[in-house]
Amino acid sequence: MFQSPVEGVTVVKKRIVIVGGGIAGMSAAHSLLERIGDAVEVTVVTKDPFYMAGPSRPLLLTGEQSYDRITRGYEEAAARGIKIVYGNVTRIDPGERRVYYTESPTRSYTSTSENSLDYDYLILAPGVVYDGSSIEGYREHWHRTASVYEPGRVDVLRSRVWSQNQGTVVVYAPPMPYRCAPAPAETALVIDTVLRHRGVRDKFRIVHVDANPKLQPPPLADTIAKIYEEAGIEFITGQKITEITANEVVLESGERIEYTILALVEPNRAPRFIADAGLGQAWIEVKSPEKPRTPSYDDILAAGDAAKLPFPKNQEIAYESALYASNTIIEEFGGEPASVQYTFLGWVYIGNRQGRLETLSIQFGLNFATKPPKPTKDTEPRRDYTMQKDRWEQSYLNRLYHPK
Repeated sequence: MFQSPVEGVTVVKKRIVIVGGGIAGMSAAHSLLERIGDAVEVTVVTKDPFYMAGPSRPLLLTGEQSYDRITRGYEEAAARGIKIVYGNVTRIDPGERRVYYTESPTRSYTSTSENSLDYDYLILAPGVVYDGSSIEGYREHWHRTASVYEPGRVDVLRSRVWSQNQGTVVVYAPPMPYRCAPAPAETALVIDTVLRHRGVRDKFRIVHVDANPKLQPPPLADTIAKIYEEAGIEFITGQKITEITANEVVLESGERIEYTILALVEPNRAPRFIADAGLGQAWIEVKSPEKPRTPSYDDILAAGDAAKLPFPKNQEIAYESALYASNTIIEEFGGEPASVQYTFLGWVYIGNRQGRLETLSIQFGLNFATKPPKPTKDTEPRRDYTMQKDRWEQSYLNRLYHPK
């Protein structure tokens, strides 16, 4: 509750529940607290008691990045007034305006009877699920895959890349949309760098299989293809991996490729509780990118990678969609909305052909405020672009969680 400007009148604060403690969820939480904090109670439900940033994870393979630099806790955000609940959301009841969750296996401060939250507004930013169920053999052989997308799996990939001395590396990008479009290409090029550094590159074949018509991201497809040619990396586009065996992947065409190391990104989707609540199938349906309410419920909004938006799924778009979602609520309270438009500037790691563990990057951007979207790019490899990406990532972590 808060004290109304009218003397003696107490007003009950509106309850805003945000599902997801990543960039989108925390951006929405901070914006709401800063702009209409006297009128609302903001609660974030997140499954882990920490957040680990994603954009620079490929550099964990070279040792240029470390887990401690990209990991943050929620304590300082809680100290600023954001309520944090650790738990896994299992169900949403839009009619009752209630979110159900189970306790986090690592942290809890609620009693056994507290397993739900009521809301006046709900912002859904739960991130994505990596779903390999459409790939035959995935259930039996999932442990043979690794990727830069999850903390444990990037550690497995790093171990394999640094310990194997010969064979074939297969990198796979699923059909779009998936989180962080350049990451599979970054993975292939960073692995190429590590193998050169180790002096065993000539004993490896690297193959990038891409389910999309072009290498991702599209504005850099030709540039990445040229870099691949220079690095001796093969690529196959327009082909899904349909089956995994103990030592092979099988493509739609029937082609079989043996692998020693498999860096596979599974198809992405929103968590199942979204479909169960009638809020969308693969992704959360929204009325528009700028007013991301769900079609059936004006009190439910979506942001981040799980939202069905006509844009790439990346950190900058996640942040901007969160501001649009929070702005929709802020305007209803008569607050001043945050300035935002859908546009981003990004960097793609391209490794280092000399085998030095000093990754170079190229730059690209898209401005979705123009029709058609206006791309920009600088394809000259620069070490400074790698440093710019690091500063950009750290700025988000420092602002939304706590500085280091």
